[in-house]
Amino acid sequence: MSGDILNVTDLKKHFVIGQEGTIDRTPITVKAVDGVSFDLREGETFGLVGESGSGKSTVAYITVGMYQPTSGKMTYQGEDLFADPKGRSMEHKKEIQIVFQDPGSSLNPRQTINAILELPLRIHQPDKDTTQEVLRLLNMVDLPPEYMHKYPRMLSGGEKQIVAIARALATDPSLIILDEPTSALDVSVQGKVINLLIRLQQELNLSFLFITHDLS
Repeated sequence: MSGDILNVTDLKKHFVIGQEGTIDRTPITVKAVDGVSFDLREGETFGLVGESGSGKSTVAYITVGMYQPTSGKMTYQGEDLFADPKGRSMEHKKEIQIVFQDPGSSLNPRQTINAILELPLRIHQPDKDTTQEVLRLLNMVDLPPEYMHKYPRMLSGGEKQIVAIARALATDPSLIILDEPTSALDVSVQGKVINLLIRLQQELNLSFLFITHDLS
């Protein structure tokens, strides 16, 4: 029986957006996340659903390490993700990856797909043959080998998102955060991407934190 891979307890993230008053400058604070708790089990999908502006993406960015929480606790396999004030360990960076909502802006338009997939490999898998690994990643997501020579502008929206998924897989993670991964795609493509994610989860025993505003 699988255990929890991610535990979130009373997570809060408040942003100071300005000050009011002329003498006693009082901070103006936006409570983007204010007391969120949930548990994600290994190999399963946890859906975080809410309307736009409710703080879902902020939770995603905290989980991947882009933001520090204001308060609360987040543990990955029992380890506190924010215990080290110097930042997250390389192992945690390797194990927790994210796929952003808009593949058009999350991929560098000046790099080939090969270069995009090579970067995380060089950082986290330096001993491996990067060319062979790129080909393996493309095969995993059902893209032809010749795509490694293409640029993002040459791909459809769905293909760009599939490349983004391949990039997330490059570090051999156990947890992938999916921040509305299909909302920017045509309806005809959404099903293909969802089916790909389901297959990858089954084959690789991945855990997904799936963020969406759409219950369906």
